[in-house]
Amino acid sequence: MTLDEELDGIVARRNRDDMQPTIDALLPFLASHPENARVLYEVGGAYDTAGQEDLARRFYERALAAGLEGDLLRRCYVQYGSTLRNLGEYEASGDVFRRARSAFPGSPAPAVFEAITQHAAGTPNEAFASLLEVVVDFVSTPEIDRYRAAISANAAYIRSLEEPEQR
Repeated sequence: MTLDEELDGIVARRNRDDMQPTIDALLPFLASHPENARVLYEVGGAYDTAGQEDLARRFYERALAAGLEGDLLRRCYVQYGSTLRNLGEYEASGDVFRRARSAFPGSPAPAVFEAITQHAAGTPNEAFASLLEVVVDFVSTPEIDRYRAAISANAAYIRSLEEPEQR
């Protein structure tokens, strides 16, 4: 069995309500593959899901430095940015989501989670406008298509409103 197959099996068996067995299953792979980007990412994700954001952050950073690519990179950006938000590091979180959106322009998840960071950072108008833009950019139904220009105009207007804490 390949390393990826073994990691896939561990992730598939995880119980999000009790991540310790998943963490325990991943640690031997970390010991034998300490610089493997996927192993680092999966360990970070397990700690993240377990609510141990400080540990998760370090593994996400190491995974990024080790050269994650493709879908794993996209997922790591989303999870790492969310972890930074949960740690109260809103500016750093926003930077991660901007990098993710640049690297993966066809993926709505980074923009959605960036909006969550904007809201947490105290800019709800920016967050709401960003979500409206996700709708315009990624949802295609006859109704949305009909009102695309109006939704975009409303996003621009809402974004222009002064945030309450800036008054």
